[in-house]
Parts: sequence; C-alpha cells; structure tokens
Amino acid sequence: MSLTQEKMVAMFTNMVKIRLFEEKVAELFAAGKIPGFVHLYIGEEAVASGVCANLNDKDYITSTHRGHGHLISKGGDVKLMMAELFGKKTGYCKGKGGSMHIADVDLGIMGANGIVGGGPPLAAGAALAAQYRGTDNVAVCFFGDGASNQGTTHEAMNLASCWKLPVVFVNENNLYGISCCTSKSMCVSDIADRAAAYDMPGVVVDGNDVVAVHEAAFEAIKRARAGEGPSLIECKTYRHRGHFEGDPCVYRPEEEVDEWKAKDPIPRFEKKLLEMKVLTPDAAKSIRESITRQLAAAVQFAEESPLPDLKELLDDVYTV
Repeated sequence: MSLTQEKMVAMFTNMVKIRLFEEKVAELFAAGKIPGFVHLYIGEEAVASGVCANLNDKDYITSTHRGHGHLISKGGDVKLMMAELFGKKTGYCKGKGGSMHIADVDLGIMGANGIVGGGPPLAAGAALAAQYRGTDNVAVCFFGDGASNQGTTHEAMNLASCWKLPVVFVNENNLYGISCCTSKSMCVSDIADRAAAYDMPGVVVDGNDVVAVHEAAFEAIKRARAGEGPSLIECKTYRHRGHFEGDPCVYRPEEEVDEWKAKDPIPRFEKKLLEMKVLTPDAAKSIRESITRQLAAAVQFAEESPLPDLKELLDDVYTV
C-alpha cells in the first residue's frame, strides 16, 4: 500500500485543522465563552487522521469524551461543532450535547460519548448492521487506555470476534486515565496483547507517526471489509494538555512531557513532507492560513447563533 502525495497532504491538513481547532477551543474556554468541560486532542492528531483517511462516508466511527479530532477526521463541520460547544441551537445536537456528545449519522459519526467504554458496544452494533445488510462498510471504535479496562470493551471485542464483525478497535493509549498512569492500572505493557484472548490480530504502532497509523489501519480495515473479522490497533501517543481544561497535571513528570512534545506528530510529519518535496513552506503556511479563516468563521457563526428556546428543553431528550 503506497500513499499518494495528495493523501499525505490531506492527512497533514487534517492534523493541522484538529490542532488549530483545539487551540481555539482552549482559548475560548479560558475566556469563559464555552460552558461545561472540554477534553482536548492536542498531541494525538495522527491517530484519527491516519485511521479515518482509510474510511468513506458510509463507514462508521464511535468516539470518546476526547472526540473533536475523530469528528473532524470523519468530515465533521467545524461550524456546527463550534456552535454545539457554545451551546447554540445551530449546533450538531441543538446545543444540548456539548463537547462530549456530537454525532452526525449522515457521515457515519455515531456519536462521541461521555461514558468511558460506551463506544465499543455501539461500534459492534453498527458493524453487525453492516454485516446483516451485506455491505462492505466497517465500524471503527476509538477508545482510550482507561476504557481498555472496562467490561463493555471486552464484551464488544468478544462478540465481534465470535461473529466476525467488520469492526476495528483503535486504542489511543496516551498513558493516563485521568491522573492514573497505565503502569498502575494494568499489568500488561501493551494493550494490543489482549487481542489474543479474542483470537483477533493485535498490533502496536507509534501513534505519533501518521503514516504508521494509516498503514496499520489500512490492513485492519481491509481485513474487516473482506469479512475476516475484527482487529485491535494500539496507538502509543500522548496528550499535551490535561485530562480536561483546567487540570493542573501535577501527576506527570516535566521530563516526560518534554520528551513526548519533542515527538509532536505535526512538525514531525511536516518535516518529512518538506524533505520529500511533497510540501513547500509556502504551501504549509497557506494551509494554516486557510484553516485559521475557517475557524474564525466558525466562531462567528457560533457567537451569532441563538440559544435553544426554553420551550424546547425536553425535545429530543429520551431520559429525564
């Protein structure tokens, strides 16, 4: 499998889009313009970008509480995302879901999820639907290292393996479940080793190398489309910021943070593209300027949009 220059530039552009979106969200949250909580994807952009570059609009993804990067990578509209973060009526969930519950079924985005381990059963269900209908669509389940210890995740992997469902489980191992390091929460070094219990392939990749992620996802998705069942991909990565905005991060050694920031996936990939002459400095600058304009328009759209009407308080709410 060889990556075209066009696809490499597209993945780079997507990574930059996620980074600039998240930086803008951090700025707006700090200014008090975004209610609730936000969990940022800064540092992990290569995972969603590399995986979703293999998907089409009819494929499915399930996301997590740290889901902005997944949504953007699957084609989510940043204007509708920003409006949702602002709690506005024009947002994806009419302003009622906020950061952790954005969905776009038309794009195969089954929804971000505030429940740790909530996504795997949904992904297995979407994969079962695809299998039942006889399509070649796949479901990709993004989940964190914390969710890897949840019963729902293991139940979903077991069922997917028993029924050979077209689902790919993508573990984003950023080493911390809130403030607890994985070295204290599990007795295996590699979460991918757990795939053996379900008789599915399990691979570990450098989650800060978008090409490595893309290649691993390509093989797993090809396998799923061919009816050969699920796979588990563990992407070793790192979040640059806290578990949530406002987290003081006192539990992480500064040396560790510095070491991982030196492996930032965006400048790393940009350097590679420049060396390959796939990208020029002017082109990279133009990409950033274009995305900055898109985000400025998204913020303006969100700020100018109306709040939901109080009469609609219980509309689209299925549990009270």
